[in-house]
This record gives sequence, structure tokens and C-alpha cells, in this order.
Amino acid sequence: MTMERTKKVSGATRRGLLCGAAALAASAGLVPFSRGAFAQDGQWWESIIGHGAQLDRRSRAGPRESSTIRLDDLRDGPTPWLSDVMIQSMHEAIKRYQQIVANGGWPMVPGPRLMRPGDDDERVPALRRRLRASGDMPATGSYYDSFAFDGELEQAVMRFQARHGLRMRGRVDRPTFAALNVTAEMRLNQLRLNLNRIQQLWTSGVEDRYVLVNVPAYQLEAVNRHEVQQRHRVIAGRPGRETPSIKSTIRGLNFYPYWRVPGSIARLDLVPRMQREPDYLEKEHIRAFRGSFDGPEIDLATIDWHNVDLSQTFFRQDPGPWNALGLVRIDMPNEHIVYMHDTPMKQLFKQPARSYSAGCVRVQDVMDLVSWIAQQETGWEQPERVQAVLDQGDPLDLTLSRPIPVYFVYITAWGETNGEVQFRPDIYDRDGARELAGDIDPEDAPPAQPVNALAP
Repeated sequence: MTMERTKKVSGATRRGLLCGAAALAASAGLVPFSRGAFAQDGQWWESIIGHGAQLDRRSRAGPRESSTIRLDDLRDGPTPWLSDVMIQSMHEAIKRYQQIVANGGWPMVPGPRLMRPGDDDERVPALRRRLRASGDMPATGSYYDSFAFDGELEQAVMRFQARHGLRMRGRVDRPTFAALNVTAEMRLNQLRLNLNRIQQLWTSGVEDRYVLVNVPAYQLEAVNRHEVQQRHRVIAGRPGRETPSIKSTIRGLNFYPYWRVPGSIARLDLVPRMQREPDYLEKEHIRAFRGSFDGPEIDLATIDWHNVDLSQTFFRQDPGPWNALGLVRIDMPNEHIVYMHDTPMKQLFKQPARSYSAGCVRVQDVMDLVSWIAQQETGWEQPERVQAVLDQGDPLDLTLSRPIPVYFVYITAWGETNGEVQFRPDIYDRDGARELAGDIDPEDAPPAQPVNALAP
């Protein structure tokens, strides 16, 4: 059940929920991955509180090709990443890539000029050899030296793109060239590094019931008795606002949370916006308070927006589908002050690369996960209870009597039980080779911002 409807929310008061000063300084930031360079870093604000006109415009525009590109990036089957079965699959993948390296690896494919189905291109034979070496194309098939980019080759390119977390376009674009031209030896080393990551977590002891978020794979597993019961796409932190690798514990659920605007955002973004657009806060369901977030409310019409005392003026966004945290926050205390939550920006789950947030993790179909988390609590055994809370529309906090471990991990390469080897871009440059980060996909950039987008 995915909550995307608009619902009137009561004015009940409750202490606001915060993603931490650092994280909320750019919470829900829509900045494309560019290996440390953020050309559009001033554009993230529109995505934080965007249920109004700006969000509607962005939703209608959307990325140019998202609706036509198939997204099938969730793992299949019951085997979790943290398992002895996965470790065995990793060993098999390493043996396979050791043999590829011993045989001389694979050829480089000259770029960056686009290669498309239907083209005659002198680089096609090299592309075929490359895809045959990694098993994406069978050894038999079209004539080896043919220059024709035919349907067989298109399907092989799509298999390669799916294995590397890329858009399955069937054409060879910049991100695909970058992934193709990572050497076999680099991929072998990446597999070994990730085997070590998995083994360290597995041997340290894994509980029967837990949640795992694999950040560079942008997906979450809910595991019980060593079998995956749910998988969800997630949005993770962008480079510079990285989602940390941590182990924590889910201790509660906060329905209809408030969002308390950090002082830095109020000073740099909110006040300048109000100077230009006096009805902005009202449209975004943000109210002002004196002395603290829970102090007496201030009439917005009485504030001089060119002379605001921000040491005594605080801003809080009301609960609702417009809220930066969506309709629910999953509480997991940790030193990095990050957590999982809903989001009003659900269209971003259509993107294959989802490093858009400020460190917190946004979960697709989050209410299904919430029901799974709560199902061992008295009175919450049935998923209808979550729906009833949402229908009521009032803030509610559930403290878990059986807290659930949660892992945020960084796994960029793994082997599946069917022999398929998966790789994902090293979005945080943790794997030791620059080439493993991949190249920028223009379709991963957010839609163009209006000319009056707030500065960072």
C-alpha cells in the first residue's frame, strides 16, 4: 500500500522530528551524481517542501525518458545479501572473473560517440567481443565481425546494463561506455573487496529478523529467519551528503511527523523566499513560532521579512503528504542522526540512480515496510492497523517492544545464485579505483528548476 493521497491533518501538536542539522541542511536534495561536483547544488530546496505548485510542475515534466525505460533493479528470490549462500555465490563469481583475467580480460570499446540499434559501426565487433567475455552475449550468434548493431546485440547490451544498475536502453551511451571499459582485473578486485565486506558483517553475527539497506544498490531488504520477506527501492544520500555505513536499531514509528526547519535553512533559503513570495509558507504548510518550535504561534502577516530575528523565530512544517518526511518516520537512534522515512517526491523512485538525499533513506512503498516492522506489536498484527492510523490522520508514535536491528551497508558487487554477477557504481568512491564510479547519466539529473529557484 503506497500512500500518495492528500488528506486533511488535524492540528494536534507534537515535538518535531529532525534528521539532524547536517542532514536536514539539504534534506531530500535533488542533486545529480557528478563525483563530487554539484553544478546544481542550489536546486535542492524545491524538493524538500514541494507539495505545492513547484512539485506539481516538476512531477508533470519529469525526466525525459523515465516513463519509457524499464526499471527492474530489485533482486529476486529469498536469499539475503548477508548469508552463507551469498558468500558462496561470491566465491563462484570470483573464480569466474579470475579465469577472465587469466584469459587476458576483455577489449576496450572506443567511445564516447553513441552506438544505437540499427547503426553500422566499426566498433561493433569490439563491443561483441567485450560482451561475450563477460557472458552478456553467447559465444554463438551473429557473424563475429559484423558491423551491424542488430537485435541480438541490443538484448546483450540491455543485459549488461541491468547487471550494472544502468538504464536499460539497449544503446551504448556514456554511462554504458564507462562500465564496459572498467577492466576485468578491477572488477575482480571489486568482487574481492565486497566479499570481505559481506563476510565481516556475516561473521559478526546477524539476527533472525532485521532490515538491511544496500546504499549503492538503492534497495532495502526486510529479512526474517534468513529469508527476504520484502524488498523496497530507496533513495540514499548524494556524494557529500553520504548515507553512512552503520548498524542501529529500529525503536519506533512516528506517523504524521512534523518537520522542524533548521536555522541555517531558515536564514539562507526560507526568509529570502518569503521576501519574494509572501504566501510561500502558507502554501507549504509552514508556520512560525516564537522562542522555540513549540512556542506560541506567530501571525505570518506580522513578520517583517527584511528584519527577522531568527534567534527567536522558528519554523515548523505541518504533518501531511506535503511534509519533507512524508507520512511516517522510522526511528533508529544513531550517532549520524540519519533514519528512514516516507517522501512526497515519489516520482524519484523511477530513477535507476537514486543518490538524492542528505543522508537519510527514503523508502518506496514505505507503509508495507512499516506494517512488517509493527506486526509483532500487540494490536498491530494486521496491516489494516497501519491503514487505520493513516486514515485517522493524527500524529501517533509507536515505541517497539521488540526493536529491530537495521544495517546500512555498502555493497557494490555480488554474485547471484543463478551465476549472474552484479555491479553498481561506486557512488562514494570507496572501492579504490576512480573508474568504478562510472559516468554521469544526464537522465539522473532532476528536472530543470524554475528561474527563481533558491540559492544554496
